[in-house]
Amino acid sequence: MSSQPRVAARTVQSFSEAFDAIVDNVAVVVQGKDEAIKLALICLVAEGHLLIEDVPGVGKTSLAKAVAASLDCSWGRIQFTPDLLPSDVTGVSIYNRATGAFEFRPGGIFANLVLADEINRASPKTQSALLEAMEEHQVTVDGTTYSLPPPFMVIATQNPVEHEGTYPLPESQLDRFLMRIAMGYPARAAEIAILDTHARAAPPMDRLSPVATAANVAAMVAMAHAVHVNPSLKGYIVDLAAASRHHPSLALGVSPRAALGLLRAARARAASLGREYVVPDDLKMLAGPVLEHRLALTPDAQLRGITRAGVLREVLGSVAVPAVR
Repeated sequence: MSSQPRVAARTVQSFSEAFDAIVDNVAVVVQGKDEAIKLALICLVAEGHLLIEDVPGVGKTSLAKAVAASLDCSWGRIQFTPDLLPSDVTGVSIYNRATGAFEFRPGGIFANLVLADEINRASPKTQSALLEAMEEHQVTVDGTTYSLPPPFMVIATQNPVEHEGTYPLPESQLDRFLMRIAMGYPARAAEIAILDTHARAAPPMDRLSPVATAANVAAMVAMAHAVHVNPSLKGYIVDLAAASRHHPSLALGVSPRAALGLLRAARARAASLGREYVVPDDLKMLAGPVLEHRLALTPDAQLRGITRAGVLREVLGSVAVPAVR
């Protein structure tokens, strides 16, 4: 009985060491954005997908590429444009005259980490090609289902400022993303470091070497699953979801998928901090990235200038935080 906590502590400690090694490696390229890097890795370990939404030039694509370069996994990039076809994403069956049979040519989605750059520039039909892959980790083409290799993560970027020629992501697509984060502008010291680092002849991305493998990521996922969550905290998550569904300013509240995502993300964050249990602060800190983008305001709330962030703060303030020992 006494040895079990020590074993758990050693396991979580190895998790946090691996987590910090990846964060430090990505920070070589993306300076001054440790919080965004950590959220991206929490999303990966929680087996979720990440939407990075911010203005051009703040490092959205660099973050995605640096995470991929830090892992010894396959990765692919799909540049979403208005003329992109669903088959470009999922793949297509092509007739081989030599063999007299159809052969499947995989699309860009067949990789461990997939960068969906400027996802809102593709048509809704092409965007929907991602739905099955993101939720079920598989692709169905011409009646045949192909599994995607674990770990599998989509990191999508979009620019919230320029709306001409874009197609807003529908709620069903947004709900597939475990987190939505913003990069923000760097602090002064970090921006000076960017000028020093990125002005060199060799791009910093070329100097990155993998510090973890697909097997390491799978082990971290398993460790996160083992992190303890007190039953009262599970009730707290459900109460938050229920409060959002009854809020007068919301037409759409937190879905069961979102509640499950918050639980998985909290486990991953706890493990990254060297804990084998979740605390209320894990849930409160992750509520914004995990829940906010899934909320839909009523037309009246939009006219009154109410924001989803403001509503989420009200929801968090209306639900009592359980006392957990």
